[in-house]
Amino acid sequence: MARKQIDPERRAEIGRQRRAQTRAKILAAAFEIFGDENGLFARIEDVVAKAGITRATFYNHFTGMAELREALIHEVTHDFLVSVTNTIARMPDPRDRAAVALRCFLHRARQDKRWAWSMLNISASGVTFGSETYRQAEQTVTEGIEAGAFPITSIDLGRDILLGSSLAALASMIRLDNLPDDYPEAIAGSILVALGVPQDEAHQIAHQPIPELLAPQD
Repeated sequence: MARKQIDPERRAEIGRQRRAQTRAKILAAAFEIFGDENGLFARIEDVVAKAGITRATFYNHFTGMAELREALIHEVTHDFLVSVTNTIARMPDPRDRAAVALRCFLHRARQDKRWAWSMLNISASGVTFGSETYRQAEQTVTEGIEAGAFPITSIDLGRDILLGSSLAALASMIRLDNLPDDYPEAIAGSILVALGVPQDEAHQIAHQPIPELLAPQD
């Protein structure tokens, strides 16, 4: 009996589905590892074992841990970042945009420690919060400087103040139990002060209600 022929397009589609499933399995395994308190020094061997695949299969999808880290941080932050970005885009004051964005990230970290640990562990050996968030932070600072809201002269300085302080605060929030509930607001206010906003104004801006986040497609 002749073997049934599979349509080439269907065969290609099956191959794409299997590849996507394997990639998703690798990312899920990586998230389990990086999302653990001891996940900082994750290795390819750890990911391969967790995902139940071979090293050759891993390298069919990623060139190494650096590419995997960037793909993972994009996977776990993209939709959230888009929601935050869409929400703050409706705010005319760059100081409000900066404060709300970083407060959203810190409150998310408090609510989801596995997500927070993954952010901390991946950022420790890569771009802070991933390339997408890094670029958004630069844009926020640039807009603030151009509008005269942040009287500093360096975009690099402002970006590092924003991201570095946020990352340190995230680490404290998942490691310490005695921080006040409004710690994200305190950090936001302090960052605004470091960016040149007067202290009283910074405190008021940082304690305004956070608007409901828009869905990514909005």
